Amino acid sequence: MLRHYFAAYPAIVIALAVVTLAPAMNEPAGLALHLRSRTAAPGKEPVAPTERKVDWDPKKTAIIVCDMWDHHWCKSAEARVGELAGPMNDMLKTARARGVFVIHAPSTCTAFYKDTPQRERARTAPAAKTPVPLATSERWGTAWNWPDGKREGVLPVDDSDMGCDCKVKCEIRSPWTRQTAAIEIAEGDAVTDDGQETWNLLTARGTENVILCGVHLNMCVLGRPFAIRQMVKLGKNVALVRDMTDTMYNPDHPPGVSHFEGTDRVVAHVERYWCPSFTSSDITGQPAFHFKADPRAKK
Repeated sequence: MLRHYFAAYPAIVIALAVVTLAPAMNEPAGLALHLRSRTAAPGKEPVAPTERKVDWDPKKTAIIVCDMWDHHWCKSAEARVGELAGPMNDMLKTARARGVFVIHAPSTCTAFYKDTPQRERARTAPAAKTPVPLATSERWGTAWNWPDGKREGVLPVDDSDMGCDCKVKCEIRSPWTRQTAAIEIAEGDAVTDDGQETWNLLTARGTENVILCGVHLNMCVLGRPFAIRQMVKLGKNVALVRDMTDTMYNPDHPPGVSHFEGTDRVVAHVERYWCPSFTSSDITGQPAFHFKADPRAKK
């Protein structure tokens, strides 16, 4: 029957129809994300999370990889980054193939990438004016967005000891030199740790949505000049990949829960005061990542 149907139309019409449909058939699928958030109510008990589904245009979306360094002063933190890097790289590959722009942000290590196309892409992006001033305070080698008491409550974990959870506490130093080699920096990616350069890149591409992953959530993923607090203040649609992060939290400090429960509590803090979260499953179609040492992963 189809043969008789197409026979009624000239070959040129059929050819044009195929050409017209081809771009749509080859167009990357949108990002269907299940965003989890909590009602912001400073001073009140946390409420149960709610979830909503959104469909983000990959071409208007960027993923920023925060401080996935080659080494860390805390041995436990470095080991968890090593465990996380492979699954994160898989997620980035899938996102990149669907049209998402990937920005690698290994803070204080961008000189390692001097003269690479990815570093030059960030350095030479056309200057763009930000809608609000960028943070100017400094911490750990970059500009820093400190906790905003008017917007958020106190972090739910005590990281005053810098959060090393090793039995024998490690000496604080700066051993990092680059991003871990386990995460590919592809040809079309960018490298920067600068807030203005990040804004320039996003503006040049018409980016509306910004996804954050990397470490450490209670510190750099919130405070760096390219990270959650700054991106929210700049008006972007921001989301955290909650299974693609970790915290600097020592269970010997309040609230006295496991390291992984501490991370979950910081995720809830972010969901309550800053932005929603989702799991990498929404991008990869695979089970969410769990650290091997997290006993809850075996349940």
